[in-house]
Amino acid sequence: MKVYSRKVFYYETDKMSIVHNANYLRIYEEARLSYMEQLGIPYTFIEDQGILIPVVDAYVRYHHTLAFGDEFEVRVKLAAFNGIRKKFHYEIRRTADDQLISEGHTSHCFIDETTRLPLSIKKKLPDTYERMMASVEK
Repeated sequence: MKVYSRKVFYYETDKMSIVHNANYLRIYEEARLSYMEQLGIPYTFIEDQGILIPVVDAYVRYHHTLAFGDEFEVRVKLAAFNGIRKKFHYEIRRTADDQLISEGHTSHCFIDETTRLPLSIKKKLPDTYERMMASVEK
């Protein structure tokens, strides 16, 4: 998988000129969407099938800070998947020195858009299920 990378935007910083803590979850989301697109499973495809993917939980651990203009990369891995739930792990590292900035995870489930009940994509989207199963990293 290609690593997701970019520079810190000015609007992401706070009065102390560092990335505001809430923006790390947004960065995780950007990287997760990139990861899924690289798998050939963009979120729009899943949503077009009447399936939503809400966040069930999220965790961020902050080690160091990023500032406006810093280049960084996000390493994403699909750590768990069973057809109903999935869990991603993330590491954000500053490109210049490979400094670990933050690490965390998000968990998600698949739900039917109409009933809002959890569902397994194994039967509804077998190709998607197989691609995700093959990409799970331990």
